[in-house]
Amino acid sequence: MALQTAVKFGTDGWRGIIADDFTYANVRVAAVAIAHYVLEHEDAQAGVCIGYDTRFGSRSFAKVVAEVLAGAGIPVALANKVTPTPELSFAVRGRKAAGGVMITSSHNPAEWNGVKYKASYGGSGSPSIIASIESYLGKPLVKAAHPAKIEEVDFAPPYVAALEAFVDLKAIRASGYKFLMDVMYGAGAGYIAGIFERAGIPYVEMRAELNPAFPGINPEPIMPNIAATREAVVQERCAAGLITDGDADRIGAVDEHGNVVDAHKIYAVLLQWLLQRKQWPGNVTRAFNTTKMLDRIAAKHGRTLHEHGIGFKYVVDLMLDSKIPDGVLIGGEESGGIGVRRHLPERDGLLNSLLLANVMADEHKTLGELVAALQAEYGEHQYGRVDMHITEELKQSAIRRASDGVKDIAGMKVLRTETMDGIKFFLDNPACAGKANAAETWLLLRASGTEPLLRVYCESCSVESVQQVLTAAEGFVLQSNAQ
Repeated sequence: MALQTAVKFGTDGWRGIIADDFTYANVRVAAVAIAHYVLEHEDAQAGVCIGYDTRFGSRSFAKVVAEVLAGAGIPVALANKVTPTPELSFAVRGRKAAGGVMITSSHNPAEWNGVKYKASYGGSGSPSIIASIESYLGKPLVKAAHPAKIEEVDFAPPYVAALEAFVDLKAIRASGYKFLMDVMYGAGAGYIAGIFERAGIPYVEMRAELNPAFPGINPEPIMPNIAATREAVVQERCAAGLITDGDADRIGAVDEHGNVVDAHKIYAVLLQWLLQRKQWPGNVTRAFNTTKMLDRIAAKHGRTLHEHGIGFKYVVDLMLDSKIPDGVLIGGEESGGIGVRRHLPERDGLLNSLLLANVMADEHKTLGELVAALQAEYGEHQYGRVDMHITEELKQSAIRRASDGVKDIAGMKVLRTETMDGIKFFLDNPACAGKANAAETWLLLRASGTEPLLRVYCESCSVESVQQVLTAAEGFVLQSNAQ
């Protein structure tokens, strides 16, 4: 059995490999730490909500957490079926619970599982909350004289009702568009399909059966995991393919021609609609590795844009900041996590899928046409990312060289460098000079803090430019140990 010290909470909880470090014993260690936090910092008698996804053993791991919390005198509302993460967060806020625990490993491969903590406001625990929980790891927990009750609850009805009320289902039905939903064997199965069924909206749902092995894919809505989605959208003659990850908090999409619509363009489509058509007030946030098209959209509509570090925790912090004039309307990150404050300070792939359908209906455009219209108005923005699984020595060497100063990359002069979260180079790209309203060309190197992995991101004015810069960056990284 793995040592109990394997439990370590990151920014959104703890993850591990099932039967290696993600064991019943270690899940109890995590649950004890959460119980300590709730007892000492929250209204413990308000109880804790617990949900779980479709992964192997998730329900039994959830029961273990429930038993630990109840044994400490904390009432538990345990989901009676598979639960999307945003549904769990919605239940925490709606029931005015002390917090929530979600058993999931989100978009990770099938052999992983995890424990996420959700705070009383209905979103991921802040860095200070997670640090507090982690400080209790390994500390013994005194059992209550009388264990609290564990009640099995269906969290779905209030959450589904909120989704249905948030979007204009009549407009979506009137559009005549047919949609494909790919739930990637995850917790989102049946949700949008059920909403569309009741509303009379044409749809096709795929990969909705329960299969904890996630056969042939990782439940992350990017290539190559969505190759089948691309084919199905075309075969079924759908106007868009809407994709949710393993716990349904992230979104991916495919247009009517089977082209992948990345998370940057999804966010841009939603932002344009919220500001131009809905005219809802509020600021905009985006992560350091996210498209600068968002800056142009926000500027056109006179909205303040807040750039922040990589991770949805930064979005949550800004959404909860009462000092920001008009508050934050929407925030998002590169990986498909987008949150709309009026709904929840939380990523919600199901809501965002419905919102995309709503935008298409309101604008009378397919998803491909919406993206094309944005590119025409704000300039072509293309994006690419490479995950380099390299040695720790090579990773650190590359970061040191990048930090020391680089004059040019891919034959392009470095104009300036930013270091908010990683090292970002802005480049003088001759290929963009002749294009009207061309996107800035930038390259970001960001080292993982927990594994020998270096992520390389690029945005530019064309697919060819992105590939050119990414190729040069890979060469720079791989040669760094020879310097």
